[in-house]
Amino acid sequence: MRHCRFNRSSDVADGERNPSLKYVLQTLIIKQNQMPKKYANRAIMVLESPWELDATDANRSTVLPFIEGVAKLTGDTDVLHANFYDESSLLAAANCLAKLRHRNAIVYIAAHGGNGKVGSVKLLSVLAAIQVFAKQSNITGVLIGSCYGGQCSTKLEVGIEGSQLRWCASYASSASWLQGTLVDCAILESMIDLPAAAYKSRDKMIERLAAAISPFSPTYPIGDDEDDEPVSLRDSLQFVVQPEGSGHRARNVSEDVFALHGAFQTDDEDDN
Repeated sequence: MRHCRFNRSSDVADGERNPSLKYVLQTLIIKQNQMPKKYANRAIMVLESPWELDATDANRSTVLPFIEGVAKLTGDTDVLHANFYDESSLLAAANCLAKLRHRNAIVYIAAHGGNGKVGSVKLLSVLAAIQVFAKQSNITGVLIGSCYGGQCSTKLEVGIEGSQLRWCASYASSASWLQGTLVDCAILESMIDLPAAAYKSRDKMIERLAAAISPFSPTYPIGDDEDDEPVSLRDSLQFVVQPEGSGHRARNVSEDVFALHGAFQTDDEDDN
């Protein structure tokens, strides 16, 4: 049997000859004494229904890689993802994701939409389900990445009225899958980093939403209406804001958001 003897003098000498080794050992000891952090301060909760964009789409298409990219860009952001197929599975998925209280959390609904439904669930039922978990998980906003989710913006207002939710957004028309997802990513990236104090100000939320969509042309035809006529991003994308505090009500601020769009553009008229 081989015996090892601890030699303090030689050990010190090795440390002096190899200071980088000594630094690594000290770092490991410090990390061992620290309590590991198991979750981030912010979260994007993705509730997604299968897209089936074509006949061979066997759950191939998903927004998840896009949202994971947003989280890596912003940092300190968890992406929590679950699929839903009907109202009961939506509730189960939301309950699964809403186990922790974050400093800021946003729910992103990614599903087909139409006829007042998101996936196969009524829009108001979706918002009611999110309200159940909004306070315990500090959910501040809901982005409904669905065609026609914002067709009746009054439902968005009713859906967040008097709740913890401070903002909601969706499309009043159909929305091209990739282009709509990119718009959604810009909104999520902007709003997940919104300071808590800003939720008390309607103007500050409007400004942040305007900044989020500023890279996109408001006249771009994001989709079609029910008569297959093209609809611009300006006419489709709907925003509802409800500032924190008594006396504030949920209100459609879409016109205010797009009115600020020009403030984020360069003035190149002299170059033409």
